[in-house]
Amino acid sequence: MKLATHDNGTADGILVVVSADGSRYLGAAPVAATLQAALDNWATAEPALRALSERLAAGEGQAAQGLNFAAPLPRAWQWLDGSAFRSHGELMETLFGTEPPPPGRPLMYQGLSHQFLSATADVPVPREEDGIDFEGEFGVITDHVPMGVTPAEALAHIKLLVQINDWSLRALAPVEMKTGFGWVQAKPACSVAPFAVTPDALGDAWRDGRIHLPLRVDWNGALFGEAVGGVMEFGFHDLVAHAASTRSLCAGTIIGSGTVSNSNFREIGSSCIAERRGIEMLDEGTARTDYMRFGDTVRMEARQADGSLLFGAIDQQVIKG
Repeated sequence: MKLATHDNGTADGILVVVSADGSRYLGAAPVAATLQAALDNWATAEPALRALSERLAAGEGQAAQGLNFAAPLPRAWQWLDGSAFRSHGELMETLFGTEPPPPGRPLMYQGLSHQFLSATADVPVPREEDGIDFEGEFGVITDHVPMGVTPAEALAHIKLLVQINDWSLRALAPVEMKTGFGWVQAKPACSVAPFAVTPDALGDAWRDGRIHLPLRVDWNGALFGEAVGGVMEFGFHDLVAHAASTRSLCAGTIIGSGTVSNSNFREIGSSCIAERRGIEMLDEGTARTDYMRFGDTVRMEARQADGSLLFGAIDQQVIKG
């Protein structure tokens, strides 16, 4: 099942159910006005939403071409981002001179959640010298998660999967990291691809709490990387359980994977500029690739085995804010 939010000028938009190919939709107002409302009552809402999805599969629905898609959750109660790809962590330790995390403990921070940009919105940034960087990620959205769940129990609380561009300002990150507190200035609002999908929509590509699909990233129209999401050191169920260790998680909590990264990054490329700079430091002793400039574009997409776009595409331009 594929869900989306139509931007109707309100803060949370209106929920729609979209056909598997993204071409048609049906309004979900009889079930839930917004995606957050559906998540708050998922046990009741999910069967009714699936009934709408089945009607779409039978050929019903209106053309989705004219819809203005917002992020699936234009604002959320909570956004938690992990760093679950060890190859990315090792490169960031090289780039920023930081120590590796304790074994067996995932990295995670709590970020800005009152705004998520749509997949096609221009991205305003105040200064180029702040080190503008994209970060291609996958993510999950949960229902209510009780405190103290195990990873096995947490898996059942993952209701939707999403694709995220977690924007970063790299020149500001090391300064904030040294304070010992979380990022504030270094992390603008994230962007999210238009469609949130239920795990069963991926078939065998969703297993072990991981999305086993490549995430293609193009920078200014040229392929930058195509890392696969299935090699997370910690699966999404592990990340959910980690976040819920000492507190419950509200319905609509979004948890990110961190930058999708593979150990063979020299062959397949990267999902962020900082990682490429780390590779250059390892191989050449210095970073050569500059960060983004105003007017630069980035596109991210994940295709299924049949070539179809699963989450839609993120396709954005950086502008001066």
